[in-house]
Amino acid sequence: MARDKVLSLISLATKAGRCASGEFLTESETKSGRAGLVVVAEDASENTKKKFRDMCEFYDVPIIFYSDKDTLGHAMGKQFRASLAILDEGFAKGILKALKECF
Repeated sequence: MARDKVLSLISLATKAGRCASGEFLTESETKSGRAGLVVVAEDASENTKKKFRDMCEFYDVPIIFYSDKDTLGHAMGKQFRASLAILDEGFAKGILKALKECF
């Protein structure tokens, strides 16, 4: 249930224009300070995971490793996505809350 809620919130954030996806856009939004949360697919390469983990630690942005590339892309209505940035604090807090309910 919580898993579906996370994907639903990602979908809503995308439709509201408050989500940037793809490695380049996620990186630029994180470095500019607009990202409230970074989501990286669990099946992304170790190099990609390390890059975003280090970047988010440096810029003090929460990061989660969630689902797979196909599922994240499907939630956004696009092809597979390895990374995305949530640009709205409300959506970011909602996703983190849904994940805490899951565990």
